[in-house]
Amino acid sequence: MKKALISLMMLFVIILSACGNNNSGNNAGSGNTAATNNAGAANASPSADAATEATGTITFQSESGPIEVPANPQRVVVLSSFVGDVLQLGVPLAGVDSWSKDNPNFADKLKDVPVVSEEDPEKILELDPDLIIGLDTTKNVDKLKQIAPTVIFTYNKVDYLTQFIEVGKALNKEKEATAWVEDFKARAAQIGNEIKAKIGEDATVTVIENFDKDLYVFGDAWGRGTEILYQAMGLKMQEKVKEMAMKDGWYSLSLEVLPEYVGDYLIFSQTKETASSFTNTDTYKNIPAVKNGHVFTADAKGFYFNDALTLDYQLNFFKEQFLGN
Repeated sequence: MKKALISLMMLFVIILSACGNNNSGNNAGSGNTAATNNAGAANASPSADAATEATGTITFQSESGPIEVPANPQRVVVLSSFVGDVLQLGVPLAGVDSWSKDNPNFADKLKDVPVVSEEDPEKILELDPDLIIGLDTTKNVDKLKQIAPTVIFTYNKVDYLTQFIEVGKALNKEKEATAWVEDFKARAAQIGNEIKAKIGEDATVTVIENFDKDLYVFGDAWGRGTEILYQAMGLKMQEKVKEMAMKDGWYSLSLEVLPEYVGDYLIFSQTKETASSFTNTDTYKNIPAVKNGHVFTADAKGFYFNDALTLDYQLNFFKEQFLGN
């Protein structure tokens, strides 16, 4: 079950080994300050001089050291949760992972982009990519490096906005990525203030998801809009969630104890393919947030990730659900 959930994230979205190495839940909030600072030192801007750009490459300071990458990539293969980042920066994609392909928010933009897998380097070779982006859990990295420059990121090593800037650096789009981040932070803060003015400064919000017949609650850095709610907007997390989900970023629970974890408002990231019969039980119906009509249901497939395009979608979702506009 953990392995399945891991595949979701990060492919957003969820990479347990990355989480285990980095304490993803704890690192993304105030605890990610150190990680962000480290990223600034370790991943310095790959600003290339005119001579270097003229050769068609720049040097990107990756986690594992400097990598020569295209100055103007035109055929990028993404094997992880960064597809929305690449799309936001207007860089052409040659292949994407299956989770991104299934994201309804990406459907129009990816309709002609084939699905690829780390398990099939031969197919990736056929696509003739000029850059490959993956996670530290991506398989066959040595083979991928023989096909094209391959940039590997560790999920939640840095906070979600720094991660977008790092992707921007790898694509020679750091200025564009930085400008987007500043704009997003301002928009999220404003909407967050409006939400808190409406629901109260002390109102708590819980994010759950049903997957493979199980229920999960999330901390402040595991996609599903958690980064926006708890970090960008500063909304409050229910105490039980804070106790159980912050260490690993998520926590599996049963229906019987669900009421203990639900705050004043509930964000239900729901997979339509998975049965949600628990919503018909008295246990669920008697939760105060449910009785008060404070449940906002999102399509999980469009809610998994925390890339730039998904963050914009999630921010608009919260604005509409909480504020009605």
